[in-house]
Amino acid sequence: MNVRPPIETSNPTAVLSVSFNSDSSCFAAGLESGICIFHTKSCLLKASRDFNAGIGLVQMMGMTNYLALVGGGKSPKFAMNKLALTLRAVQAIIWDDMKGKVALEIAALSAIRGVKLGRERIVVVLQNSVRVYSFAKPPALIHVYETADNFLGLCCLSDKKVAFPGRTVGQIQLVDLSTGNVSIIPAHSSALKAIQLSPDGELLASASETGTLIRVYSTNNCARVAELRRGIDPATIFSLAFSPSGSMLACTSDKSTLHIFDVSNARRQSVHRSQQLGASGADSDAGKWGILGKIPLMPRLFSDVYSFASAPFEAGDDTMIGGIPFSEGTVLGTTRPPKGVIGWIGEGSLAVVGAGQDARWEKFMLVDGEDGKRHCVREGWKRFLGNT
Repeated sequence: MNVRPPIETSNPTAVLSVSFNSDSSCFAAGLESGICIFHTKSCLLKASRDFNAGIGLVQMMGMTNYLALVGGGKSPKFAMNKLALTLRAVQAIIWDDMKGKVALEIAALSAIRGVKLGRERIVVVLQNSVRVYSFAKPPALIHVYETADNFLGLCCLSDKKVAFPGRTVGQIQLVDLSTGNVSIIPAHSSALKAIQLSPDGELLASASETGTLIRVYSTNNCARVAELRRGIDPATIFSLAFSPSGSMLACTSDKSTLHIFDVSNARRQSVHRSQQLGASGADSDAGKWGILGKIPLMPRLFSDVYSFASAPFEAGDDTMIGGIPFSEGTVLGTTRPPKGVIGWIGEGSLAVVGAGQDARWEKFMLVDGEDGKRHCVREGWKRFLGNT
């Protein structure tokens, strides 16, 4: 009998990464063997491509045929050419899936943590900098911005603005793409864990590694317009996402709970609080703690804005992919796969997807309850690799 342990665990169906396109109509998965793209509303397979090698990062450019790809996993795709090997560089590839070939290449001298695609700009996120390129052949480097350590590749892009961590821990750099001007937002006292722009680029949400508060800022003047409380206990925030209108914000964390906040109402409450909460004209919403939130000198958690609806989602418990232990290493696909990534399907429905060995798609709906309140209910779920 052979009692020797296997050298490695084989799991060719493991998902290394997952991300939504700009309007969340589709999501893309990077696999050890290639890529798959799914319709968000139905989780039906839209397209797939077998590279016979790993894709550690994939990002769609809207509904176009362009995708940003970075190799990852055990056998990364797009092995470096001789020049890149000499420089010890890695590459971000802009892939034209209609033509089935590489459209653009961008080399970097350190690990690529993320890529964002716009119609005129390509944003490449490294561990300690963000590089903005023109969407042209060849891509021209326009700006370089230094950041604090950004292992998560935090960055969000709208038509006119891009946001990413600042040089100081907890700060956010907000860049106007037309001018290159930078605004600094001192968002948190601890390291950032998630940031997200609203679809129109007018609002910016952020959460720190503490995970108890989510702050919302106006991108026009960098003023804080709302503060939302996820909970009292610390948590790791997985994802933030505004609804299409920007009136709601969804949040997931390692508590395996999806929270949905009313941003419009939170902004009104913020204004009322600044005008001395409890005076005439104060918001009539009693809030989570009712009258306790209006008693002077009570701890602020009693007056904070909480989510109006929540629901559990499946976060899983991956410890390895394909026999590779997770670390903060430089190879994409060996870090813990993303979970709880949110994409709004419409103003009243959203999907939560996750990578890893148990890669799932879950669909949630907002419904009006008999109690007169809105509730978040799960409408369905799939292990989406079963569709491939």
